[in-house]
Amino acid sequence: MYPNLKLQIFRRASHQNQLAKAVGMDETVLSKIIHGYRDPTQAQRKLLANHLEADEAWLFERFEAAPHLSSASTKSVNGKGGSADNGDA
Repeated sequence: MYPNLKLQIFRRASHQNQLAKAVGMDETVLSKIIHGYRDPTQAQRKLLANHLEADEAWLFERFEAAPHLSSASTKSVNGKGGSADNGDA
């Protein structure tokens, strides 16, 4: 995910669809870039950074969301671990 890109779009009082049109990019492609589902090409990085008047390196700092469940919690939920009691009492 590229939160700085989303922030800079907001700071410029713009919307994703307006930015996409302004730089000649498909709205779906821009959305996928912003949300981290697609990596921008070098040309797209330069184009967006120039249009948004932002440092390219800062604009494309990548942040990943932390998982909501640990692997131990997941195992307990799906019945493949977690409890020492297996019902053999």
